Amino acid sequence: MRFHILGLPHTVTSKEFNACAYTQKVLKFGKMMTSRGHEVIHYGHEDSDLVCTENVTVLTNDDFAKSYGSHDWRKTFFKFNTNDHAYQTFFANAIREVGKRKLKNDFILPFWGSGVRPICDAHPDMICVEPGIGYAGGHWARWKVFESYAIYHAYCGMQSVGSCRQDWYEVVIPNYFDVEDFDFNPVKEDYFLYLGRVYSGKGVDVAIQATEKAGVKLVIAGQKEEGYKLPSHVEYVGYADVPTRKKLMANAKASFLPSMYVEPFGGVQIENLLSGTPTITTDWGSFAENNLHGITGFRCRTMGDFVDAVKNIDDISTKDCRKWGENFTLEKVAPMYEKYFQDVLNVYEGKGWYADGSGLYAGMRNYP
Repeated sequence: MRFHILGLPHTVTSKEFNACAYTQKVLKFGKMMTSRGHEVIHYGHEDSDLVCTENVTVLTNDDFAKSYGSHDWRKTFFKFNTNDHAYQTFFANAIREVGKRKLKNDFILPFWGSGVRPICDAHPDMICVEPGIGYAGGHWARWKVFESYAIYHAYCGMQSVGSCRQDWYEVVIPNYFDVEDFDFNPVKEDYFLYLGRVYSGKGVDVAIQATEKAGVKLVIAGQKEEGYKLPSHVEYVGYADVPTRKKLMANAKASFLPSMYVEPFGGVQIENLLSGTPTITTDWGSFAENNLHGITGFRCRTMGDFVDAVKNIDDISTKDCRKWGENFTLEKVAPMYEKYFQDVLNVYEGKGWYADGSGLYAGMRNYP
């Protein structure tokens, strides 16, 4: 199969930009599918560094600097606007370069959803698949892949409970991770971790309060919301690059992910599990699927629950955490994507819904 994958105009497709989950999905998809013999053509920043068949530059450092040159994305959140110079340049160049390379029944994958839709709209003859929906709006492609059943069911809405309206080709495939990015460590140091965007929506306030009440150390890493104040008892290490985050996750007793919204996936949770680190989360969104209560960590509803989770974290097996996390590796998830892409391709090749199966058990997961 042939895939045209679109990077994000306001980031560089490389491990350096690990704070952007969508950028990392582009990067890992390149490695995942190229290693299985598929042709993967990436369109992005000139400094992009990923495994693919061809890396096409559609945005230069000069273009990037015109929009974001003075903005320090490591200290605070990413800055972007789809009308800015970087986006408009990216659109124009990608539209042209895709046109030079596309063949019949090629896939085009907008990992940033409607943020790169103009490129897809310019090529209506291609098979456009939204390959990992974790965003709350802007869904438009005929073919859709959701990150979790939590966001898929939210997308379907309550009306789908009372009427038969489901689409056979709107599917759930989880996010995928490269085990080489993580160290499994069964021996933990004496601290708890919060790694992610530092603002109330991600529940950092809950992590701070719970660890203070339990009398344990909390280390916080990530982009911090401008003006957000941290108490003195918390150790803030700033933005964590790849080696730093690997070490922080491997050595923590547990990691907090108490998102206050319906979390579409929460990739850091799986990254911690691959490190053998239990996770303490809220009890909604994708955590209801991916954090096995009492096995890979604890899901909580009250502050008392969070404090109890801290006190009982030694009951969680690091090996069970790792085993469950391995359900989300590149090797495990790749066949799920291959099956879905083949199912879609069957529609274009005249076989459709009644085509022979292409891997019924591709999506099965192993419980500890």
